[in-house]
Amino acid sequence: MIDVSEQHDGTVVLLTLNRPPANAFTPEGLQTLHETFRQIDADKRIRAVVITGHGPKFFSAGADLNTFASGDREVARHAAARFGTAFEAIQNSRVVVIAAINGYAMGGGLECALSADIRVIEKQARVALPETAVGLLPSGCGTQTLPWLVGEGWAKRIILTGEQINAETAQRIGLVEEVVEKGAAVEAALQMASRVIKLSPQAVAASKSLIHLAREGVPRRAALALERERFVELFEHDNQREGVNAFLQKREPQWSAD
Repeated sequence: MIDVSEQHDGTVVLLTLNRPPANAFTPEGLQTLHETFRQIDADKRIRAVVITGHGPKFFSAGADLNTFASGDREVARHAAARFGTAFEAIQNSRVVVIAAINGYAMGGGLECALSADIRVIEKQARVALPETAVGLLPSGCGTQTLPWLVGEGWAKRIILTGEQINAETAQRIGLVEEVVEKGAAVEAALQMASRVIKLSPQAVAASKSLIHLAREGVPRRAALALERERFVELFEHDNQREGVNAFLQKREPQWSAD
């Protein structure tokens, strides 16, 4: 189950992974997550999303292993597809997504957090991709996203040895961007989201898509040409003039969501 609540006049959405006791994912829950992000992308008022886990112990323990107990290949194919489409929807979302890791983020739980743009972790939390310990592998983009963030060596250490990583190490290797006190992740993430909504929605969305080009193997010359093209395209929207003139007039800009 996913709880959804809106903050800051509907510009920021707080999503809570809420499936006690460990907020584990089922194929149905992943489909709900995917559909939720489709709805968020369609609502131009929404600028940022914070994802966290229900309760003090788990962000998410990952897949509900009962799903795979039968050894059915078609069940596995269906579940892997659901993990992939849900977490790709998060990565490719128009909005800025911030993971507030409030506890254990294991397997698919960590892959969900990896799919966010920015990660805040509480100091007592632990993260891991332990799928190989139960004869599986990360199938929610983890084998591709983790090396991009932390490098091949640490990605192999985490995936191939099943090691749990503490918050301090996660920050040191670039897996998360901020460590906070216990119970403070959501508030820290919401404060970060409040900075996002002060920026031009078109400029933020364009910048996010350009940053992702570096992951996708787009040749540097082509990516730089597209960067310049996207810059010029911003001049087609009133927000470009509003942003520049607000700065020159020493006032807060009034952004249009359209």
